[in-house]
Amino acid sequence: MFVEDSVSGAKKWRERRIGPLLEGMEEGDTIVFAEISRMARSTIQVLEILELCMARGFNVHIAKQNMQLDGSIQARIIATVLGLAGEIEREFIRLRTKEALAARKKNGMILGRPKGPAKSLKLDPKREQIEKYIGMGLSLRETARLIEAAPVP
Repeated sequence: MFVEDSVSGAKKWRERRIGPLLEGMEEGDTIVFAEISRMARSTIQVLEILELCMARGFNVHIAKQNMQLDGSIQARIIATVLGLAGEIEREFIRLRTKEALAARKKNGMILGRPKGPAKSLKLDPKREQIEKYIGMGLSLRETARLIEAAPVP
């Protein structure tokens, strides 16, 4: 089974797709992560996941570092160090982004979307075509396909 999950700082690992996946695994099953930092946002959460995996007898592989974590003290130390390094890296990225945005704002750049309604829309040039197709009774999805635009969700 392949499960894709994005790491979000807003959700604990148990609330993401990895939570139910781990709950459904059995002893001897293998879980593969692209890298330690893809497991969770914080070192504490990485260690929680590893602790659960070791307690239930799951095999844990980290592809990028080509590691197999077997529950030994050495594996836990390595996982802690890598998890902490990932957390530090994310913090540096956050700080650099914040500083860059502050510098742009200081130099007069207006950040974010303009206030108020848009003066023109991406599909304005195709307005007549869209109205024609809708008038013919075509659905929004069919109309979007015909004008080669993304369908409305």
